Amino acid sequence: MTSRRAKRGLAAFACLLLLGLAALFGAGELLSSPARRQIGAAPSDFPASSVTIATAAAPVQGWMARGTPGAGAVLLLHGVRGNRLQMLGRARFLSRLGYGVLLIDQQAHGESAGERISFGVREADGVRAALAFLKREQPGERIGVIGMSLGAAALVLSKPGRAIDALVIEAMYPTIEEAIGNRLRLYLGSAGGRLAPLLLWQVPLRLDLTLDQLRPIDAVGALACPTLVVGGEFDRHTSELETRRIYAAVPEPKQLWIVAGAAHTDFHGFEKHEYETRIGQFMEAHLRSESIPGKTR
Repeated sequence: MTSRRAKRGLAAFACLLLLGLAALFGAGELLSSPARRQIGAAPSDFPASSVTIATAAAPVQGWMARGTPGAGAVLLLHGVRGNRLQMLGRARFLSRLGYGVLLIDQQAHGESAGERISFGVREADGVRAALAFLKREQPGERIGVIGMSLGAAALVLSKPGRAIDALVIEAMYPTIEEAIGNRLRLYLGSAGGRLAPLLLWQVPLRLDLTLDQLRPIDAVGALACPTLVVGGEFDRHTSELETRRIYAAVPEPKQLWIVAGAAHTDFHGFEKHEYETRIGQFMEAHLRSESIPGKTR
């Protein structure tokens, strides 16, 4: 009898283990699967044109709104499994201030083609193409970027050098190991962290990338523009401590804003007035021609 119970218990454990492994494999598939959807034309209260930007792989789709000459232009980069609609609130407020604005769907998101989400590595190709497009379309304008989560990682991993004049990094993961570990602990408790290797080993298989390529914190030291690093006080996807580590690795000039009470969320929607004040002042200081000594329109 005892032997029979032991066998049943062992069989039940094996079933649970197999189910758990299948769930983790499914989670790996979901994390990197495309997040495509139809977007269409810009809404009537945001006068922007639809644009297609060629890249080495496949074109990315977006909206472009022109601004006041000399005011500067801003590229907006959404988070993982989002699309340009996620950045529409930011686009509206920047447009009201006179900035040109370009919003894109990153690779494998929205209307942009792509077989897999690569957590910033291949999305960086679209970022480079978008920056080149913005320079062609808005010649002479200083360029800022606001990157949210995946968007921030894609910008940093694109290694823009002096191609941009101001950068806002929002809730960016420092390494893929921490990003996956945090998410597993969030949903599965303390045991989740021990399961992280079972998701991490899938990354090279699914994406043909190494884990060392997915470390934005190692690339921020090469940034060559004023940078504002933003994180949430209670963010469990990218913790305040991780945000502070990223800030420490960013070269001067730099600023840090830990959004009080915020988790891993849309900081603009969460704290709209303060967000627009802080980001508006930051962009004005570094993009507008009249704000920069020796720079004229």
